[in-house]
Amino acid sequence: MYQHLLFQHNDGVVRINLNRTNVHHALNSALIREITQAITEAQNDPKARVIVLTGEGDKAFCSGSDLKAAMESGKTAGEMLREDFNPMIQAIRNIPKPVICRLNGLATGAGCSLALACDLVIASEDAYLSQIFVQIGLMPDAGSCFFLPRLIGMARTFELASTGRKVYAPEAAQMGLINKSVPRENLDAAIEQAVAYYRQAPTLAIGLMKQVFNKSYESNLAEILNLEAESQEKLYHSRDAAEGISSFLQKKRPDYQGN
Repeated sequence: MYQHLLFQHNDGVVRINLNRTNVHHALNSALIREITQAITEAQNDPKARVIVLTGEGDKAFCSGSDLKAAMESGKTAGEMLREDFNPMIQAIRNIPKPVICRLNGLATGAGCSLALACDLVIASEDAYLSQIFVQIGLMPDAGSCFFLPRLIGMARTFELASTGRKVYAPEAAQMGLINKSVPRENLDAAIEQAVAYYRQAPTLAIGLMKQVFNKSYESNLAEILNLEAESQEKLYHSRDAAEGISSFLQKKRPDYQGN
């Protein structure tokens, strides 16, 4: 089904590996649409509880837009963003399940945006992120103008966007750009620790909190209070909430099923 990525679903864990190794997983139209399709497939599968997004190999997560393919496509920049990139980013942000980025190497340009769209970013210490757009006379896109100010504030956003400098994982974690930086030899163990938690967590609750968080910056307090009330009402009648409350009262470990 997929030509430019590897898709695997095993015991509730969906793993999506970008697989254009010859160009450091640069994003052409075909790969972007496959990522969107893979995320949609994970969303529609009730057995899927957590998604891990990474790049094949150990050099790159994603090198950003495939400029050669973009030039040959005949599309304008706006058309490429609206038709390809934006639906991909929206799919990641809107899926009511946790998406973990395994940042195994460089993440530049739109590849950086792709990483920041994920809910949790765990990186190898030798990986780096770069808003490299400015170095070819462009500005950040694919959601970076939304994510960066919220993650690190306006001053740091301006510096990173206007210089395009490399931010290695330890610094990125320190400034709050990503969640965690670990030695390369510990990357898979750190990912599996996170996967093990989210695989057993109450997925419905996590999905609803993600949807409310997405609206938090453009909503006022009254709107968020209302969204909290609506979402909590749904959760209160869920199987997982019943299990969680019962387990708490009985002082036993809950067995969440994600619904």
